[in-house]
Parts: sequence; C-alpha cells; structure tokens
Amino acid sequence: MRRALPVIVLLGLTALAGCAVQGPAPISQAPIAKAHPRYAPPPGVQSHWDGSLGVYVLEGARDLYYRERTYYRWSQGWSWATSPQGPWQPTDSGGVPPGLFRRYLP
Repeated sequence: MRRALPVIVLLGLTALAGCAVQGPAPISQAPIAKAHPRYAPPPGVQSHWDGSLGVYVLEGARDLYYRERTYYRWSQGWSWATSPQGPWQPTDSGGVPPGLFRRYLP
C-alpha cells in the first residue's frame, strides 16, 4: 500500500491539472432561458424565463408576464389574472414578484 499511495496522489494531481478556475459570472443580468426548474411555463403560449425579473415573459404580448398560475400586466399600474384574457384585478407592488415590480419603478 505504501507504493500505491504516491501513484494515487500523482494520478489525482494529474487529473486536477486540467481543471480551470473561473471567476464568478458578471452580475449585469440573469440569463434568459426557455424554462425555470421550479416554475412551470404558462400553458398554451410561447414564453421565456427572465431570471432578472423572476417571471416568464409572454412572447408577442406587451407588458404581460406569468408565474405560478398567475398572469401579471402593467398598464400604468399593476393588475393580475388567472388567464391572459382576464378578468384583470388591480394590485399594488405587494401583489407582484419583486424583480418584476422593480422593472417599472419611476
């Protein structure tokens, strides 16, 4: 076993020699992805996950978002609905995901 130990250490160091150390990714914006591992996309519509907003952005619709069976719409104020066609209920900043709310701050 004494002779095997230096060989095992040498093999381990050789394997590590090919590894590269990278710094953290820039914080500028979260990457845009098609889906999120926790939140399901909206049914029946094209969308993509925007990590900086924390919601799905519905494609082809202006200021319409989705997360956890709820649609959010911005039209000079926030409203929510369980369908993209409404009916829409007004809400304040407490009823909107934080990242999305920050997008429309004055």
